Amino acid sequence: MRRLGSVQQKVPCVFLTDVREEASRKRERQQFQVVATEKVNPVALAANVDCALATEKLDGTCCYVALHHDQLHLWARFDRKPNKHAEKRFKKHQHIHKSCKGFSWNVEEDFKSLPEAWIPAHRVKHLDGRPVPDEHGHIPGWVPVERSNKQYCWHSSVVDYEVGEALVVKPCCDDDDTLEITAVPLADLQEQTLELIGTNVNGNPYGLGSKKQPVHCLVPHGRLQIRNPPAVNFQQLCSWFQESPEGRVEGIVWHCNDGTLVKIHRHHLGLRWPDGEPGLANRPVVIRLDRTADAYSSSQGLFASLLPLNGRRFGRLRDVQCEL
Repeated sequence: MRRLGSVQQKVPCVFLTDVREEASRKRERQQFQVVATEKVNPVALAANVDCALATEKLDGTCCYVALHHDQLHLWARFDRKPNKHAEKRFKKHQHIHKSCKGFSWNVEEDFKSLPEAWIPAHRVKHLDGRPVPDEHGHIPGWVPVERSNKQYCWHSSVVDYEVGEALVVKPCCDDDDTLEITAVPLADLQEQTLELIGTNVNGNPYGLGSKKQPVHCLVPHGRLQIRNPPAVNFQQLCSWFQESPEGRVEGIVWHCNDGTLVKIHRHHLGLRWPDGEPGLANRPVVIRLDRTADAYSSSQGLFASLLPLNGRRFGRLRDVQCEL
């Protein structure tokens, strides 16, 4: 399988979008809705989207594997955002002009301070050696996940730096219909982006774990392929999301041959999410962990909690429960 695109920037919609003066279905307190038009985005056309690999868009939080102090780490998404005063000016400009274009930022004064170890995402534009905001007023970036930082405790639960492994959900090598939860060397994930899903992420649409025994996993971007994707056509996509068993997903991300990524989200089409049980939650899964409990840095951690389930098959991903 070819190396797929890394999600370092906000991924554009496969269609051109429009802004409607109505409450967002996706973000609370956002009083406008971004919707897809029926016109395919020229970016998608230029990248030959009709020949792209269609993959499931996951409802979690984006992560990245890269070096930090010469050791591979999981990094959490941390976009540098404007302060309240600058945000107010930016929203006023958007309301008046119905566009983000033409707004002038003062990066030194308009943005909140950053954690010391923050790095900008790949392909962030720079001016005079400093990263500048994108059209949405954010500077995409990353912060390393450390066990001492409670803010990222769920990120931390899926990595063990002492053994250099991450807890990953992916299709089985010998059966694409079945998933496996397994420990993957961080070296095999270097420079890749992944989606953290689980009990305490985005309302847990996939039903993983419980409050008493939370379960979280990483899903490498692009690994969950859509076998029979619809054509990049507004009406066909609407029908597919509502009628096809494969359409029980948050959205689609197309990985184009030149590395371009484009996406569609149910909300772009005016559709609900979640709407019933997601398909991912109902896929069968096998637990495959080869180490012993002594190998992991925490006997109370998620890795050790899953070990008693090694080799066990569950009929649905949402049925996985750690041993107490």
